[in-house]
Amino acid sequence: MNSNRNKAAIRKALQLRAEEMKGFIEQRAEKVQEMHEMTEKAETEKRAFSEEENGRFDNLEKEIKALDRTIEKLERAKALKLEKDGKTEENKEGNKDEKESAEERAFADYIRRACGVDNLEVRAGEKNLNMGDNGAIIPSTIANRIITKVKEMCPILQKATMYNVKGTLKVPVWGATEDGHDITVNWQEEFTELTADMGKFTSIDLSGYLAGALSIIGKSVANNAAVDVVSFIVNEMAKKIALFIENELLCGTTGKTEGAMETKNIKVTNSSVAITADELIDTQAKIKQIHQNNACWIMKHETFTALRKLKDANGRYLLQDDFTGEFPYRMLGKPVYLSDNMPEIAAGKKVVLYGDFSGLSVNMRENVQVQILNEKYATQHAVGIVSWFEFDSKITEHEKIAALEMKTA
Repeated sequence: MNSNRNKAAIRKALQLRAEEMKGFIEQRAEKVQEMHEMTEKAETEKRAFSEEENGRFDNLEKEIKALDRTIEKLERAKALKLEKDGKTEENKEGNKDEKESAEERAFADYIRRACGVDNLEVRAGEKNLNMGDNGAIIPSTIANRIITKVKEMCPILQKATMYNVKGTLKVPVWGATEDGHDITVNWQEEFTELTADMGKFTSIDLSGYLAGALSIIGKSVANNAAVDVVSFIVNEMAKKIALFIENELLCGTTGKTEGAMETKNIKVTNSSVAITADELIDTQAKIKQIHQNNACWIMKHETFTALRKLKDANGRYLLQDDFTGEFPYRMLGKPVYLSDNMPEIAAGKKVVLYGDFSGLSVNMRENVQVQILNEKYATQHAVGIVSWFEFDSKITEHEKIAALEMKTA
């Protein structure tokens, strides 16, 4: 009984600590904001702090340091969990969350300090920021959040076959030779020699091409302690990276990446301005049954709208509501994804993709790296956040991907 009471008491205490921490963090933000407003007011009026303001500023600084020490202790307590025997052990998940929280706060403080709020205390967690001549390299916990966000926004990247290989990756592909030779199996007679025949291995090279993205945040926004600086930067940078990568994986760029539209499985329509139900059925049929399990459709929103009224021979709409709730719509039994990077219906354009996109291989040779640019945008009263990454893509299994191409006018 006593043991159960102790456990309940400890759980309640941990819950209270979580609530207290939220309150302390809010208090800290309010005090930092007040310090900033005092500084801004003195600068605007072009005067020194009054005696009263000096005292208030010093008190606020002391209170912030005290809150930081309290928050640190609460986080250490949060990293402990209750075992069955009533003892506590180190909570690895808690430590992970604590590390991410510390790095996020250090990053947010670093941004605000770079924007001129020099009175903020340098946290111990800021040691996680690798300082360079012109800024700081963002810790892995924040960079990984960017990668995750990209995958959430870009289904084709989730479905592609991913590699992380430095240098050039050679993906082996087995098939028949150009003159049709391959491994053959046939009936044989005893004491009769087997005839040797053989296909061959070829390889597809995946290297890496450098790409970059840039976001700029005004110092007026960054200085506001109430703004979640990290989330803002992660979301804005992720949108840029996601749109770029998705376009490359769908359309590709001559001389660099190869997109899914480069598939050799192509169904050409009978019209340059319209698509029929039969043509969609023919496109789906280009993928062998063995590859149908994870297949899906990808098209532009306008194409999707045009196909919504199409019916099969029995008068049933090809696009059906997905009653499982996993996807808004299914077409011919498969989920439909929309992308603004797909071409609109026009003569000679590949407007619909279908298949299992694991047939597209992606080598993310250099993961996303994010760096703060302190000096470059100083004359614009802004801070730059630049991202670099290196990747390549190629279709390694053409039989898994098909495209519907509009007839040339």
